[in-house]
Amino acid sequence: MDYKYIEQLLERYFEAETTLKEEEILKTFFSQPEEELPQALQQYKPLFDALAPEETLGDDFDERLLQLTDDTVQVKARTISLAERLKPLLRAAAAVAIILTLSNALNQSFKDNGTWTDEEQFADYKAALHNAALAAAEDSTLLYSEDLVARGDSLPTDSLRGAPKGYLE
Repeated sequence: MDYKYIEQLLERYFEAETTLKEEEILKTFFSQPEEELPQALQQYKPLFDALAPEETLGDDFDERLLQLTDDTVQVKARTISLAERLKPLLRAAAAVAIILTLSNALNQSFKDNGTWTDEEQFADYKAALHNAALAAAEDSTLLYSEDLVARGDSLPTDSLRGAPKGYLE
């Protein structure tokens, strides 16, 4: 069989000079099984197979797909209460509280119990009394000097420091 016409159409096809009818002839020719094609033209079959018209899905495709999904997929919605949502947060807070409580208890157990000896208590008592006496003396000196200033008298000053007499003693 002579395939010169098909070879001429191929040459014109690659030069982009074919009509739509001639391209249909080429597609139809290369749609036959590969065994029936001549050896020289078998190399062009994959090109025209790629250009073959695509299969359409049909009008009932959507309905068939919905029937498949309706039969196999069932979604169950579940509402989650606020208490269920907060459970992980409450558990974490409880764990932190337990850890802090235990660490505080361990920390207190390693400290001394805070008991004082009689000598320490007596020394602290004497220091507190001494500080109170000093504070009372300073207050009375300040009150005395404020009273003199209010009357318009001059303050007696220590000759070296310029402070009121008895204030720095």
